[in-house]
Amino acid sequence: EKQEILETTDIKERVNKVIDIIHNEKEVLNLEKKIGQRVKRSMERTQKEYYLREQMKAIQKELGDKEGKTGEIAELTKKIEQAGMPEHVLKAAQKELDRYEKVPTSSAESAVIRNYLDWLISLPWSNKTEDDIDINRSEKILNQDHYGLEKVKERVLEYLAVQKLTNSLKGPILCLAGPPGVGKTSLARSIATSLNRHFVRVSLGGVRDESEIRGHRRTYVGAMPGRIIQGMKKAGTINPVFLLDEIDKMSSDFRGDPSSAMLEVLDPEQNSNFSDHYIEETYDLSKVMFIATANNLSTIPGPLLDRMEIITIAGYTELEKVHICRDHLLPKQMNENGLSKGVLQVRDDAILKVVRYYTREAGVRSLERQMATLCRKTAKIIVSGEKKRVIITEKNIEEFLGKTRFHYGMAESEDQVGVATGLAYTTVGGDTLQIEVSLAPGKGKLVLTGKLGDVMKESAQAAFSYIRSKAEELGIEEDFHEKYDIHIHVPEGAVPKDGPSAGITMATALVSALSGRPIRREVGMTGEITLRGRVLPIGGLKEKTLSAHRAGLTKIILPKDNEKDIDDIPESVRNELDFVLVSHVDEVLRHALLEGEVQ
Repeated sequence: EKQEILETTDIKERVNKVIDIIHNEKEVLNLEKKIGQRVKRSMERTQKEYYLREQMKAIQKELGDKEGKTGEIAELTKKIEQAGMPEHVLKAAQKELDRYEKVPTSSAESAVIRNYLDWLISLPWSNKTEDDIDINRSEKILNQDHYGLEKVKERVLEYLAVQKLTNSLKGPILCLAGPPGVGKTSLARSIATSLNRHFVRVSLGGVRDESEIRGHRRTYVGAMPGRIIQGMKKAGTINPVFLLDEIDKMSSDFRGDPSSAMLEVLDPEQNSNFSDHYIEETYDLSKVMFIATANNLSTIPGPLLDRMEIITIAGYTELEKVHICRDHLLPKQMNENGLSKGVLQVRDDAILKVVRYYTREAGVRSLERQMATLCRKTAKIIVSGEKKRVIITEKNIEEFLGKTRFHYGMAESEDQVGVATGLAYTTVGGDTLQIEVSLAPGKGKLVLTGKLGDVMKESAQAAFSYIRSKAEELGIEEDFHEKYDIHIHVPEGAVPKDGPSAGITMATALVSALSGRPIRREVGMTGEITLRGRVLPIGGLKEKTLSAHRAGLTKIILPKDNEKDIDDIPESVRNELDFVLVSHVDEVLRHALLEGEVQ
């Protein structure tokens, strides 16, 4: 710029340039002055605040005023002393409190320590409810809330009796396993009521992260204790009934395996020293009564399953469902839909029709929904002034619920060749399964359809091999495998099916198709088959038997080794069925096939 001024020879132009440069310089100086004043003001304000704060502290000290951080520390000290913490936790809390006192309030660390102290103070360390152990009263409460479920009630009452005698007992870990809607969650609530304990429920469905059980370390921003410690804080006592709902729905991914973290929680030997990453100090869970619920035990890892006492709840019988509906579901729905006692009456025959033709389930959820529908329709009739009172019977139920949705009694209407009725176990209870066999001229190809799993396909192969080895004794052409292609189909082709328990059913259907002898329509069967024709035991007998009874079958063929399981079947069902115990396929065929000429 200086060079430019020197090179300009015209005086007027030179003066103009100089004026421009001076003007710019003046602008810059003004701006610098402005910024300088602003910075000075800001510094003065901060110093002023600091000075005033210090003054306030001094005045508070003089007055003995306990507000501010000093007051807060005194309050926290008092709370820590009253929390009833064990010695090692008390030391840790006091150490953290010293740190909190030294750290400035504006520091981020201050909030972290305060949060940690709040958690330590709010956890129950010694506060417990006294168990009101009156077995008769507990039995009354359990029977009032739930109809049936005798095994579970008996187990709870045994626990109470032992607790009363010993006065010190580690909390048992029960796992209620069964299909949806049979009352597992509500049963846990009733157990808490009968024990006079606090109840807390944690849902484990979809938990994929180990930290959800054990918590995060305090170094993380927004760290929290895990669900177990959160549940204990919510319970407020060291001996609540703690429900771990849907324990079979936990799954692991790259963030760790939550079911492994549950091992420590559910081990009576270890859970007196449960360690949460956030709390860091050990916490005693040994006085908690843990109850887990699951629909499917096969998805729970072995070590976790080993720590729990499994109580299987099968589906309800029709009689039980009618009873539950009349005494529990209908009054509840009437109350929720604003209907008074005398306004709606549902006869028992109508309830039975709903159970048979409008629901197909092991539990009673769908039945409750149907009752809600009846109540809503009744409410509409009453409000519109059509009637003052509604009585629902078997005859007029279709006006309220529409056409029936299911067929009751899926047993065949006539004896057929090559169609056998098997019994299957599903996650929602039991079901009947039709197994069809057809023959066509060919070269002995065995075709299996119906979305069958590997185990079920292998069962069919085993049945086929057994029949080939015994063809002559069974009255079948010995070279049938060279003349015919055999097709085995299990209907409802879109539903996956697996398991070995359809072995004898497939063998019976094959023998029937090859010999031309019809199968008795009233017979259902279940059992695994070996190459030598032996019948091996199966699982889920109670559920399978209930489905057979529901389908209108009267005779059930089952393995001899399952004889002990017959006692689990409700008496009302047992009396209406004829059980045939077999140990060999020859006995199965004797009971299942009608005598007829070989075609």
